[in-house]
Amino acid sequence: MSSNEIRWSPSEKKVARRAFDAALEVALGKIMAEFKSKVSAMTTPAVMWEIEDYLRQQRRKIDQMFDYRYSQLIVVFAVLIREGYLDESQLSGLSEDKREEISRFLSWHARG
Repeated sequence: MSSNEIRWSPSEKKVARRAFDAALEVALGKIMAEFKSKVSAMTTPAVMWEIEDYLRQQRRKIDQMFDYRYSQLIVVFAVLIREGYLDESQLSGLSEDKREEISRFLSWHARG
C-alpha cells in the first residue's frame, strides 16, 4: 500500500494530531533548552551570530521533519520515533497496518 492510498479515520486523525503536536513540543523544547544554554555561555558578538545560524538550521530541520500531510505521516512518525521526539506508544489508536508500516520503515532505516 503506498502512502497516497492510506485512509485515515476520524479517530486516527485525532491520535495522529495529538502525537504530532506532542513530538513537536518535545523537539521545540530541546531546541529552546540548547538555545538558552548557548545564550548564557555567549561571550562575544561572533558567538551571537553563531547562535543565529544555529537557530536558522534548527528551524529548517523542524520545517522539514514536521510535515503534517496525511500522505507523509507514516514516514514522519517513523522519523520522529527514530529521532527520539515520539514514542511508538503515542500512536496507539492507529490501525495495525499503519503501525506495521511505521515499524517497517524504522527497521529498514536501521539496516541502512
